[in-house]
Amino acid sequence: MHQAVADDLNLLLDTLPPHVTKLLKQEPDIASLLEIVMDLGRLPAARFLNRELLLDTQEVTQEDLAYVIGRIGEFGQDNRAGIERTLHRISGMRNRKGKVVGITCRVGRAIFGTIKVIEDLVSSGRSILILGRPGVGKTTMLREVARVLADQYNKRVVIVDTSNEIAGDGDIPHPGIGRARRMQVATPSLQHEVMIEAVENHMPEVVVIDEIGREAEALAARTIAERGVQLIATAHGTSLENLMVNPTLADLIGGIQSVTLGDEEARRRGTQKSILERKAPPTFDSLVEILAWNRVSVHEDVATTVDALLRGHAAPPEIRWLDDAGNIQRAEGEAQELRSPALASAAGAPEDDWQREREPRRAEHQFNGGPKLRIFPYGVNRGRAEQVIRATGLPVEVTGDARRADAVMTTKAQYRNRPQAVRIAEESMIPVVVLRKNTSNQIEDALLSLLDARVRRGSEHDETAADPVNEAESAVKRLLEGAEETVELSPQNSYIRRIQHQVAEKNQVVSRSTGREPFRRVRLFRTGGR
Repeated sequence: MHQAVADDLNLLLDTLPPHVTKLLKQEPDIASLLEIVMDLGRLPAARFLNRELLLDTQEVTQEDLAYVIGRIGEFGQDNRAGIERTLHRISGMRNRKGKVVGITCRVGRAIFGTIKVIEDLVSSGRSILILGRPGVGKTTMLREVARVLADQYNKRVVIVDTSNEIAGDGDIPHPGIGRARRMQVATPSLQHEVMIEAVENHMPEVVVIDEIGREAEALAARTIAERGVQLIATAHGTSLENLMVNPTLADLIGGIQSVTLGDEEARRRGTQKSILERKAPPTFDSLVEILAWNRVSVHEDVATTVDALLRGHAAPPEIRWLDDAGNIQRAEGEAQELRSPALASAAGAPEDDWQREREPRRAEHQFNGGPKLRIFPYGVNRGRAEQVIRATGLPVEVTGDARRADAVMTTKAQYRNRPQAVRIAEESMIPVVVLRKNTSNQIEDALLSLLDARVRRGSEHDETAADPVNEAESAVKRLLEGAEETVELSPQNSYIRRIQHQVAEKNQVVSRSTGREPFRRVRLFRTGGR
């Protein structure tokens, strides 16, 4: 998809010493430049997305730094400056005496068309919080949101521009924000006051804020949202869970508080008595995690997602991306879970007692003296699996050959695609364990379940169980003769279960799969007419 880009790169290069930019101007890939670094006594360097280029053979001098400082705006209290009417950011590093000894020149770009993937959310009037790792494009998306809402949807948009990153340096804002208005912030510690001033003095329909990172700013955001103003903001963090475990910013998603349940309610929920619950409605209705350019993860209803996570339920986000033709594609992402042990434990989910449940099972398998269980991880982090095995001392080893494995371990996303490793396993009657998420806890759970299944199979003496097809045919015969009303077969992988279902269907017997992997099995029922 074509996207218009305005970067005013020549204006940035003109502020640098000629001997620093000479080599850079000859770069064919200069359009992908991220930043230029100049540190006193070191070689200047240009950083691209996946590489770094040294720009000179001479070390940076104090004169070189003075050359740059004399051609840019003044540094603020946050040690940031800019170039008037551009989006470039120049950040200074100072020594103990306050003298600048290093400069980072960050390239700022206005990229038009970056919000197509979430434009439906933006235009709906919902307040949206945008997260993502540094450099992934949060501010670029925020700038485009402001322009689109102001120009295409005729909204009264006010930008609270703390470090002049959204609308550029100088008194006249960069045209990349369209007709949106910009309020500058004298010092970052006053951002929350300017946020409130924007609402009280200028009657905006939309307030756009970059980098909410303090408790005062989170409280100001709640005040703005409660006045019915649409908020579009970024915050420090890469995921929803980052905010849930961050006491400073947790209020953005409703805050989390400890609640003590009565005995009856705790039994009904199947949790401990002290649990965590959402304290208030979220400040932001929706949350967007930027995964890469043109690819995002969307939690459309933050309240529902947070409540589900605190109850230990699955909360899969929606993954959106733009294909080569510029069309929006959507898919369900992997289910979210609380990876923080402290938060997961206090949430009161059924997984609260995972440590207590695992300990006796680990002990049962660590010294059984039998051969090691061989697993083949497909789409599962091999290093993480090996780390879990070492930490738990379980009799398991990782193999690189699916045909030699006792079990194949994969993720839900990989299993949907039916890769060759899964097909080989099912055709060879090798169990396939599907993880909801690629985490250490779920890997350990799967290993313990596989070892439990091996113990159970070793203790069974039913001769028909050796051949799952004969087992199904024998069970069908007993049902048709009226000897039994229902028969539960031994656990099998999905390929064998499919064959057993076919045996049942051929003989007009009802069959259902029940249980969780690797204990999932087929249950047969005699129909009422037979």
